[in-house]
Amino acid sequence: MSRWREAARGAARALVAAGVVGLALGASSSCVNVARRRAEADLDVGRASADALDVEMVDGLACVRAIGPGALTLRAQAPTVRGRVTVKGGAPTLTVTVDNVHADARFVARAPDGALLPSAGEPPTRRKQIVRRVTVPAAGVVELDVSAPTAADSGPFDVGVLADVQEAIATVGEVYARINEHPSLEFVLFTGDLTRQGRREQLEEFERREQELDVPLYATLGNHELGAERVYFQEMYGRGSYSFVHRGVRFTMLDSASATLDPLVYGWLDGWLEQGRDATHVVAMHIAPFDPVGLRNGSFASRAEAAMLVSRLARGRVDVTLYGHVHSFYAFANGGIPAYISGGGGAIPERMDGIGRNFLVMSLEAAGPTARRPEVTMVRVGDGP
Repeated sequence: MSRWREAARGAARALVAAGVVGLALGASSSCVNVARRRAEADLDVGRASADALDVEMVDGLACVRAIGPGALTLRAQAPTVRGRVTVKGGAPTLTVTVDNVHADARFVARAPDGALLPSAGEPPTRRKQIVRRVTVPAAGVVELDVSAPTAADSGPFDVGVLADVQEAIATVGEVYARINEHPSLEFVLFTGDLTRQGRREQLEEFERREQELDVPLYATLGNHELGAERVYFQEMYGRGSYSFVHRGVRFTMLDSASATLDPLVYGWLDGWLEQGRDATHVVAMHIAPFDPVGLRNGSFASRAEAAMLVSRLARGRVDVTLYGHVHSFYAFANGGIPAYISGGGGAIPERMDGIGRNFLVMSLEAAGPTARRPEVTMVRVGDGP
């Protein structure tokens, strides 16, 4: 086991020895209802029924944007998404539109017995979109598999990390242009605060601006997505808490927008940590458990819950944690786990820190005897490569 993994495990043991885990278990119960509705809404993402179609996407990793006779529109929330569509009424074809994917994404449609179904491409109406017309089998069931062109590759790869655009939506294209100067990036993780208030029209504008980015963007929500009369994030972007694997690396996104995690999310997290125990594992959320400076409201509402979460992550051998919320850049550690804040998407920056808008480039590799430790570099927007 590498030294940095052993350090994380040692920190977890220290937290347990100090008794903070038991304290946190009691403290977390006071936050049960704060994020419950969003956690419950996560369970419905990727499922939809209409007179003509029934849809269920595996693990909710694609949200259903539109559903109707012979047509389905999805937004992918991971490099690989799979699901099953039941076509009712004997329609001969199903047109599937998938947004937030690479233009050369692999698309496979099969019958329940595994037989390949004929499909034909149709012109997309926007960037990062594929459209396929599938011949529906007699049974009326189509199993979909959409994956990034690099999904089966091995070796190191790079992803971007960004957060906190908020009121700077109109100029976020400058950040995206800088990200596009790094063609090695396979996708961008967005750790919350897409908009100023989370209103539908603001999320729609964010999505329009997102077309300027060359690669897919997988997001969780931040506290600013909670400012509207209802939370629109799940119906437009997908789950707030979810986990996926790409090229042997597990990525887990968590909804900490209320400065806590709902107990439902802790249950999911335990499963994802177990699945990623022997893999390189990246965990990202908006509000960090602990503020690296400790002089403002930039952390969980409960320090006991924060200690419990960090203990869980350390015992689960998480390799990197990523956060937003604080509008600057910080590199620190939580329980021996390397931690980074990149809140440089354009929202009002911290004063006099000299950093300004920024994003991260993270180099990763599947775990193995010769695997390198994840490397994270902060990139200022406006500087050279």
